[in-house]
Order: sequence, then C-alpha cells, then structure tokens
Amino acid sequence: MTTLILGVGVGLFIILSLWVLAALIFVISLRVERKVGAIAILLVSALTIILISVPRASEKPAPAPASSKNNKRYEINNNNEFVNKVMNGTVPVIVNFHAEWCDPCKILTPKLIELIEPMDKLDLAIVDVEENPELVHVFEVKAVPAVIAISNGLVVDKFIGLVNTEMIESLIQKLTHEGPTTTESSDTKS
Repeated sequence: MTTLILGVGVGLFIILSLWVLAALIFVISLRVERKVGAIAILLVSALTIILISVPRASEKPAPAPASSKNNKRYEINNNNEFVNKVMNGTVPVIVNFHAEWCDPCKILTPKLIELIEPMDKLDLAIVDVEENPELVHVFEVKAVPAVIAISNGLVVDKFIGLVNTEMIESLIQKLTHEGPTTTESSDTKS
C-alpha cells in the first residue's frame, strides 16, 4: 500500500478525511438546523463500508502460473528481446516474420502454433515486420511470411511464403533432430 502521511495508506487517509469533512458538515448543519449533516454522515458511512469491502492488493489471489505452452510462443517487440530470447536462448526457435495485412501469414501462423506448441524443446518467436524493421534488415526478409529456424544463435534453415505442412515438419526435424529430413526447404512455396 502506498503511504502518504506518517505511514497511513492512501485509502485510509481518504476515509479519515471524508469522516472529518462529514463531522464538520454535521456540526455546521446543527447550527443552521438543516439535515445536510445527517445526509453527509450517511454518505460517508456508505462509502466507508464500500471501501472496506474492496479487497486489498495483498488479499487478491495470485495469478495462476503460466503453463509451459504459453512460454513456448512469444512476440518479439525489439532487437534486445530478440537477442535475449532467440539468439541467446537455450532452446531452438522458429522465427515467424509476419505482417497484419498479410493474408498468407494469417494462415501460416496458426499452422506453426499448432505444430510447435506440442514440441517439448522448440519455441516459436513471432516478429511483426512493421514493428521491427531492423530485424527485417538483418535477416534480409524480402517477403512475408518468412520463417527462419535458429539453433544456438545460428540460422539452420528458412523458407519464404505459405508452405505445406510437410515443409514445416521438415524444418522442425532439422531443429529437433527427430528423424531424417528429405525435403529441401529453402525459398520453396506450395
């Protein structure tokens, strides 16, 4: 709780201030024989009950821990985040360069999520090309969707465009070493 005066919290300070104000109005109303003072006391009483019934931050339940699936997919917002999560990460990452206006991206991204989320040791990083022009330049992304596979800070493979599921599975196999890869996946569209 934020402290304001002598360690008194902001909420308590507001309640005490309202009570002092209501008492002052009540005393003044007794002298002029009006019912304004009684109304002020009733309003402050109601407000006090409402404020007391609102849970404090320390009483609110803690948020549920994120599942491992939520941590497998993340949006990259800047170069530093890309370096930390992708290039310096301990898990291989498939990087999906996409744009909101790109219709093939709207098909490919859910397909990538569907195939990558069940994998134990593979993450998906989503990069909006409009928000990250420096990353687009560094990785020479000329068209979207563009997908790059990165392991140990090195580009393992990539493809551009909307590709079939087998092509994505081949890329996943190259990163996770879960079986032979027979499909050439460089700049191939289906």
